[in-house]
Amino acid sequence: MLSAVFCAGISGIDGYIVTAECSATGAIPCFELVGLPDTAVRESKERIRAAIENSGLRFPELALTLNLAPADRKKEGSAYDLAMLIAILHAGGVIKRETVFSDKCFTGELSLSGQIRAVRGVLSMCAAARDAGLTEFYTSPDNAAEAAVVEGMTVYAVEDVGALVRHLNGEAALEPFIPEPESGAPVDTGLDFADVKGQERVKRALEIAAAGGHNILLIGPPGTGKSMLAKRLPSILPPLSFEESLETTKIHSISGTLPAGSGLVTVRPFRSPHHTMSAPSLVGGGKNPMPGEISLAHNGVLFLDELPEFAKSVTDSLRQPLEDRRVTITRANGRVTYPSSFQLVCAMNPCRCGYYGHPTHPCSCSEGDIHKYLSKISGPLLDRIDIQVEVPSLSYNELSGTETAEPSAVIRERVVKARERAEARIAEYRDHPDGDMPAGGIRCNADLTPRLIRRFCRPDDAAAKILEGAFRRMGLSARAYDRILRVARTIADLDGAENIGAAHVAEAVQLRSLDRKYW
Repeated sequence: MLSAVFCAGISGIDGYIVTAECSATGAIPCFELVGLPDTAVRESKERIRAAIENSGLRFPELALTLNLAPADRKKEGSAYDLAMLIAILHAGGVIKRETVFSDKCFTGELSLSGQIRAVRGVLSMCAAARDAGLTEFYTSPDNAAEAAVVEGMTVYAVEDVGALVRHLNGEAALEPFIPEPESGAPVDTGLDFADVKGQERVKRALEIAAAGGHNILLIGPPGTGKSMLAKRLPSILPPLSFEESLETTKIHSISGTLPAGSGLVTVRPFRSPHHTMSAPSLVGGGKNPMPGEISLAHNGVLFLDELPEFAKSVTDSLRQPLEDRRVTITRANGRVTYPSSFQLVCAMNPCRCGYYGHPTHPCSCSEGDIHKYLSKISGPLLDRIDIQVEVPSLSYNELSGTETAEPSAVIRERVVKARERAEARIAEYRDHPDGDMPAGGIRCNADLTPRLIRRFCRPDDAAAKILEGAFRRMGLSARAYDRILRVARTIADLDGAENIGAAHVAEAVQLRSLDRKYW
């Protein structure tokens, strides 16, 4: 007897359909598993046998050959357990032969007791099942909310093997999973710019960075609030769109960082890795390539605190993802591409002791030590950071003041309006006969291509003169020139201005001048 049951695998952040084919004959009982299984898949034979027997069912004493098709793709992980078990029980007659599997997909890991456990990447798997024309998806209760995000699929939360077999045999039907409705209210993380005393110029720089999606570097002595300010940047970013939430959830599901029982990710990610991390931990890697921190920060913020303390090979690995908004990882087992459209926020001291240039606290570093410390940050990486701002020490009056600072909600309203102006401008151009857009799309002003910069970032005569003087005086690169225009375009959007004026360019140049002071 032959049985075929659908399940799904993962490649990058996308799923693909896998067919668990089981052939059962009356020869000497054995169990052969083929289809390029890895160790976790090969070990499923023991989990399946124990799960069937401990569920009070009969394991078919037949010659079983189980193939995972397509057989030329490596199968990894435990997500195929449930589908293989159903295929065996169907081929062995435990599940009725008339049961139809052409519209069903099964995903889940088996415990020895027969319970169904959660696996990674269920959102991508369920989407692949829908795209393949399937309509029913069976998975663990911990994965049901995640799978239910996919429209057009009926999701069943399966507690154990026994309940599923009774459902397929028509003895006791399972109820489809119904997710709890989203509240729609913004999530309060407890981090608000109202908590930050002073630092109005830095807050302004962060507002510009949020409005245009620009990378930003904060530099200043210890204790001035660099980390405090950076951690509050997500509180003024626009809310995630449904498409952004979907893509972000896929990445976190595949990485195993999605909490059990959760559905869509609705808050922009904020990743703050330690400076001892390796390059593969940042960009992704491993024997079976997995997303790194830059992909986990997709559609959110990647915060690198104490930037010079990171290995130079680690920080330099950011250069290509910052430009391409994706990273391709190649290993012996294959090649995968993960999205990495993140906003880079860096913080650092001006020297190892932290007090170089401080007005009152003397610096204990020699000139050689300062140069060595700052040289850990390469010029090409610095060139990709649009905004560079000093975070000075606060005076006693600023710290002891009782005035309430502007809350994040108010700043966020201005940021959202600026983003809407930029999106409307891009949408109008997209409908233009010459409106060819890059493959990755444009999400904000920081993504503007050279052609779009020439179209949307034209300074007036006074602004052009300021920009020309800055270019000659500061020795700007072509990339820095483009990035100043992008920042000026964002400042103009915050002001509600159609054209880039002298004040917009002047502020953008000021936000780009620290690399000439320190480097």
